Amino acid sequence: MASWCERVIERAGPACVAVKPQLACFERLGAPGWTALARAVAAARAAGLLVLADGKRGDVPVSAAAYAQGLLGATPSPWGEIAGLEADAATVSGFLGRDSLEPLVDAAAARAAGLFVLVRTSNPGAADVLDLDAGGRPLYERLAELVASLAPRLRGRSGISGIGAVVGATEPRHVARLRELMPQSVFLLPGVGAQGGDAGELGAAFASHRAGGLVAASRAIAGAADPGAAAEALRERVWEVACAAGSSG
Repeated sequence: MASWCERVIERAGPACVAVKPQLACFERLGAPGWTALARAVAAARAAGLLVLADGKRGDVPVSAAAYAQGLLGATPSPWGEIAGLEADAATVSGFLGRDSLEPLVDAAAARAAGLFVLVRTSNPGAADVLDLDAGGRPLYERLAELVASLAPRLRGRSGISGIGAVVGATEPRHVARLRELMPQSVFLLPGVGAQGGDAGELGAAFASHRAGGLVAASRAIAGAADPGAAAEALRERVWEVACAAGSSG
């Protein structure tokens, strides 16, 4: 598994900005999986890529703090700090409320890392919960408001915040409204390719900044006969969409 990850990173990396390892795929293998994950992370760093740990973690504050140490930072011990994954960003869940995100935000701020909070995910079943009425508005808008309220904590000089949002590319009709609600946040846009999403329909994500969206197409790239060519084609398409959105904004 590690060798396969390294080959994909080598071939597709020059056209990418980040690697998004799905933690479940490694964790299911136990200790060997963690070893493979460490090798994949090392390969990504050697290629100059950001590492986005896709685990969608979320829990009560004391457990969220432990997740923060494991994903973004380190754990103190009598023998010194024990390094965690030390990812550049992680996907997290805000369904337990603001206090469940605070330890993760603190850890991200301490490491100049980022977070992507689940807002409107790419799977078809997302509508079962995320589209439910929550006081006259869909639940995903309430989650977007939570993200927006936290965004100033990690806002950079460009105006973009390190607190971003997972916004599925499979439902582009929501993107413009969510951009209105979260003007400072980078959108992680999964679902292009294998799940049917089209990068050409995501212009609204880039309305506030050309770096306002991070398009994820893991299976479409990793499973391609030529991962490098697939990644380059997507890079060119996304840049075209981002530039068009910026010029019309």
